[in-house]
Order: sequence, then structure tokens, then C-alpha cells
Amino acid sequence: MGKKLFVLLVVLMSLSLIGIIFVQSFFINDSLENEDQNFTLNVKHALTYVSRDIAEMELRNYAIKIQPYLVEGAVADSSGIRQLFITSEDDINDKTIIHRNTVLEERFKVPSLFFEIDADSFNISKLSNERVTEIYNKTNIDGKKSITPDKRLIQYSSMPALDKQMLEDTFKDLLKDIPIYKRITAVQVETLLRRQLRGEGIDLDFEFSIYDDDLATKVQTENFEKENAFHGVPIFLDNNNESSYTLWVDFPDREKYLVSSILWMIVLSIIFTGIIIIAYASAIYQLIKQRQISQIKTDFINNMTHEFKTPIATINLALDSIKNPKIIGDQDKVKRYLGMIKEENKRMHAQVENVLRISKLEKNELNISKERLKLHDLVEDAITHVELIVEDRKGYVKTHLNAVKSSILANETHFTNVIVNILDNAIKYSDNAPKIDVFTENVGNNVILKITDQGNGMSKQVAKRVFEKFYREHTGNVHNVKGHGLGLAYVKRIVDDHQGHISVESEKGKGSTFIIKMPLIS
Repeated sequence: MGKKLFVLLVVLMSLSLIGIIFVQSFFINDSLENEDQNFTLNVKHALTYVSRDIAEMELRNYAIKIQPYLVEGAVADSSGIRQLFITSEDDINDKTIIHRNTVLEERFKVPSLFFEIDADSFNISKLSNERVTEIYNKTNIDGKKSITPDKRLIQYSSMPALDKQMLEDTFKDLLKDIPIYKRITAVQVETLLRRQLRGEGIDLDFEFSIYDDDLATKVQTENFEKENAFHGVPIFLDNNNESSYTLWVDFPDREKYLVSSILWMIVLSIIFTGIIIIAYASAIYQLIKQRQISQIKTDFINNMTHEFKTPIATINLALDSIKNPKIIGDQDKVKRYLGMIKEENKRMHAQVENVLRISKLEKNELNISKERLKLHDLVEDAITHVELIVEDRKGYVKTHLNAVKSSILANETHFTNVIVNILDNAIKYSDNAPKIDVFTENVGNNVILKITDQGNGMSKQVAKRVFEKFYREHTGNVHNVKGHGLGLAYVKRIVDDHQGHISVESEKGKGSTFIIKMPLIS
């Protein structure tokens, strides 16, 4: 996959993810605003009904108190009659029609103690209505006008609607100067509010207070705060539909209530968005890994053969030495060089199997048999694999084997390869003559092996990843050191399998020190 295509895919996927998150956030915010609007509308409806109920409750209570004074048969203190006459002529039938509407207003004196006003009493009016329709013939057979109606229709009725309106108007005028706490209690307001709010589907704790203009009254709950007031409605309207009293209500848990109403939507949105983010991150990670593997694959194919460089160079040097007339006659040296050739041939075979080893190690399929070995013997054996190359480059490998105890449980072949790989890297990454020092020491129940070189070294960032499979330090277009990044990955896996620990200390331009800590056996 090309770099441009890869970047394009990442950008498109990122934009899609951001778009999904934005749409989800917008949808949730829009739902929250709708819930808020519905909540506000329901509260307004409830408060409107509460204002009406408060006025009706007060009217009903005082109407009950004065009812004994207005019962049927009660003698009015005064009365008045209002009459309306309407006459119409029916010329076709020679008749005269007279309509008479009589309104009787009876006034009853009611003690003012019910209302706590200054006057001793006040008047309450009771209205009744009589409607009479009379029909007269203009002339009789003898030609004289009749003074007796031919037909009379009489209807009697009380006027409750007018009575009620007159009572309301009277009460509003009488009660508007009475202190609010004498007209209604906090318990009554709370009861009415709770009933109406539940009727609107709001089962939520609230605080309320009745204000007289900007002054708080005694009719309120303990924890009400005006600055948090959600909505207010005027109560006890006078005959001009005006009032100085306002009922304010507040919902402390309003935000939680609104969120809880769409909580299932938020939870599902978070879950599904989280799944998308995880899938996105996994996809990006896999794309990056695949791209890295794709890049490494080319380097791997091109550089695989260079892993044979060290053993081939050793074999060539050994063969050149054998050809030397001075050495060919020395059977001991010839045998020594032939032994080196054999060992390096074995190591080339081992290098070919490195990839399979790493794969089996990662799958825990590689069965490594271990036995009691001396670490110092393994170090000496590993040095023999590289000493000719070091001598050819005018370098050295010095040993400082100070550990008193060096017995470990290890596999001879694999652990020797570990040390050889580290020495081989020290040689590869030394531009000048390789200078390598090998140290051992005992620390507690462990033996420490340190391999120090004075080569090129590496940065801290590279040192953190140097044991990763296929990882190689980027050097731009300079490929003076070949390899496929399996050596140190193999080293770490083998050391880990031996219950050991490996680390590296390095500084760019000043060389590196590889430290292996292995448990001792008695």
C-alpha cells in the first residue's frame, strides 16, 4: 500500500469517525433540548392550573362560610327590582306582544370577621329572574280593545352564574389587602403543585415560594432560592387580572431528571460509539502493522542473505589461513580452522532457522531442553565464533570473568547463539576497529553478564524497541549494516525462556552495553 493511499484511508476513516461522534452528540443534544422544552411546557400547564385551583379553593372556602346567610327562606336585609319591557306589534295577526324581564336582587349582610377587614359587615347579593311574555289581541269581535292577555308565559329562575361572578368580584376586592399567609398555606400550595405536576407526568422534588413583587413571603419551602427559580405564575388575580403575587417553583434535580429521561439513548450511543472507536483503532493499528510488515518484507527479502555475512567471512578467513604455506603444515592450526569452518557452517544453518524459531517461540511450540552449564564456558565458546573477524578488523574481545559462581540452567546451542548475536551486533555497529569487553559478576543469587562495545551506540528511542521483532534503526538511505531485525528479538525470547532478563544501556556515538541477568543453580 502506497504512503499516499494509506494516509488517505486514515484521513477518511478519521473524518467518518468524527462525523459519527458529531452526529451522535447533535442527536443527543437535540433530544435533551426537546425534553427540556416538553418539561417547561408541562410545568407551565401545571402552574396555570395551580393558580386557578388556588383562587377557586379560596372562593369555595369563603362561599361555604357565608352559605348559611344565603339559604332558601333567609330574609334579605334589602332588595331591589330591575325590570325591562319590550313591546312588539304583530300586524299580520293583529296582536301585541309584551316581554317583561324582572331581576330581583336580594342583599344579605354578612359579618366581616370571616375576612378580617375593618368594616363590621358587608353585603352579598343574591339574584333571581322572572321572565313574562303576554300576548294581546288588538280588537275583539265587538271592536273593543282587550285589557286581558290571551296568553301568558312565565319563567322563574335563579342566576347562579351571576351569583358566582358577583361573589368572585366581591371576594377579590375584599381579600387583596389580606396578607398572603392568611389566604393560603405552604402545605396547600405544595399539595396542589404535586398533584398537578404528577398529572403532567412530572414526579420530581421541587422547591417553591410566593413573592409579593420582589419580596419573599412566608409561604415557601426551606431550601428555595430565587436565583434558581425555574418558572413563575401570578396568583390571586384581581378584577383587572392583575396581581402582585407570583408563585415561583424550582426543581433542584431538573438536569438529572432530563438526562435520565434519555439515559438509555446516551448509554446505547456511548456503547456503540465506543465499539466503533475500538474497531477504528484496531483497524488503524492493523493498517499500520500491515504497512510496516509490507515495508519490512522487502528489506527482509533483500537482506536475508546478509545474515550469513559473519559466518561466511569467518570461513573465508579460515580457508585463506589454511592456504598459507606456513600454516598448512601445522596440523593443530589446520584442525582449529577446520573446526571453525564446521562451527560457522552450523551457525549458518541456525541462521536459516531463525525465522522458524521466532515463530515457534511466539506460539510456545519450541521445546528447549536445558542442562547445568557454566556461563563462562558459553562465553568462551561464543567468542571463538567471532575472534577471527575481530582480529581481521584489528579489534579485540577482552574478558573480565569475575563471577565466582557461573552455573546456570541453559540450552547450550541457544544460549551460545544469544551471546554470539550480541557480539556480532557489536562488530557490525562499530565503524572503526571493534573493541568489546565482556564482564561477569555475582549479584545475590544471580550472575550478571555484560557485553560492552565502543561502537556507534543508539538513541533512547531505539534502545526501547531494539528487542522488537523486525525492528531496525532507520538510517535514511544509508544501508551500511544489513539484517532483518530478528537477531535481538531471538535473543530476548531465549533469555526470557531461560527465566532471565536482558536490557541495554546505550548512548549515541559512545557504544552500548547489553546486560543479561540469569539465576544461579547450586
